[in-house]
Amino acid sequence: MNLLSHPTRTLYGCYGGKRGVTVFENFGSMGALTGSPWIYALVAASVLLDVFLPVLPSGVLVITAATAAAAGTAAGKVPADVPDILLLTLCAATASVLGDLVAYRLAWRGGDRLDRAIARSRRLTTAQERLGGALARGGGALVVVARFAPAGRSVVSFVAGAAHRRIREFLPWSALAGLTWAAYSVALGYYGAQWLGTTWLATGVSVLALFGAGAGAAYVMRRQPA
Repeated sequence: MNLLSHPTRTLYGCYGGKRGVTVFENFGSMGALTGSPWIYALVAASVLLDVFLPVLPSGVLVITAATAAAAGTAAGKVPADVPDILLLTLCAATASVLGDLVAYRLAWRGGDRLDRAIARSRRLTTAQERLGGALARGGGALVVVARFAPAGRSVVSFVAGAAHRRIREFLPWSALAGLTWAAYSVALGYYGAQWLGTTWLATGVSVLALFGAGAGAAYVMRRQPA
């Protein structure tokens, strides 16, 4: 059998006489989606909206698309058939900043209604005190850290808007946060697949690394003084 005619066999080799099962053999329509331009729209929509719905798996989606890029590159597919990692990074980063700005502007205009909504939640009240104080002290790096924490991006964007922080104080840090998070997520998917192969194990390790960064960011945020 000509191995060159079977790129997945060439990529992942054999173990115990059986070819390793790749992630994309089980993806079905998702595998087809990662090979079309629609993947960028899906990534952008997920990243933009997760500032309002933190349960959206935007990070997992970015990692999956980056893994597809690594698989396609190793299999020798033409660039049009696999996501471009640079474009994927810029797409995710841009959507992140746009989502931050939408939340920021909504909070800016929220007024008393937003204050009452925050006051009803002890968790949000505590977060507002901590993050608001950090932003007031010029703690822009906290915006970058919060981008990795679960719901941290949402809290920081809304707090910055509700506190009427100037846009030139918030936007540069939001852009840095979005680019850092996007580059980290893409790197996890792409290089995880390069080192471990495009298997469920590699994807799982990459996702765990993303969640680990989120847990570390959440710990740093909790350590911020009120």
